Amino acid sequence: MAKSPKKTAKAATGSAIDLGIADSARREIAAGLSRLLADTYTLYLKTHNFHWNVTGPQFNSLHLMFEGQYTELALAVDLIAERIRALGEPALGSYSAYAKLSTIAEADGVPAAEEMVRILAEDQLAVVRTARSVFPLADAAHDEPTADLLTQRMQVHEKTGWMLRATMG
Repeated sequence: MAKSPKKTAKAATGSAIDLGIADSARREIAAGLSRLLADTYTLYLKTHNFHWNVTGPQFNSLHLMFEGQYTELALAVDLIAERIRALGEPALGSYSAYAKLSTIAEADGVPAAEEMVRILAEDQLAVVRTARSVFPLADAAHDEPTADLLTQRMQVHEKTGWMLRATMG
């Protein structure tokens, strides 16, 4: 059995960390998670915006649905950022950093309720694709905690996307 190279990543405290993942793989996984964090935070903000601004006959049901979705996304950004930190990398925390990395576009103006639902359904699937793109990196590095997080995120976003699409009829 070949001996793996020494992993001597420096944590924020300056001490070396050895997670059993090569430094290059660890950094690559953290970069992928940073893209997922950017997508998730951008979707959180958009969903919260739509929650505040939705109008029309479906106001109450959409207002409540969006609230549940942005609340779940708020918890998710913390989990993703903490996984990045556990990998020994800094978690991004600015709008400008998220804007550079996110595949989720900001909403222009205040769309009609039906358009909000369509946009959010598409964005949920975009987050699934981002999470799925990181999965091979975690798998190749035997990074089970990241793979577990990605699996959970994909499951949530796939289900939420389905629920939004079902709302459109």
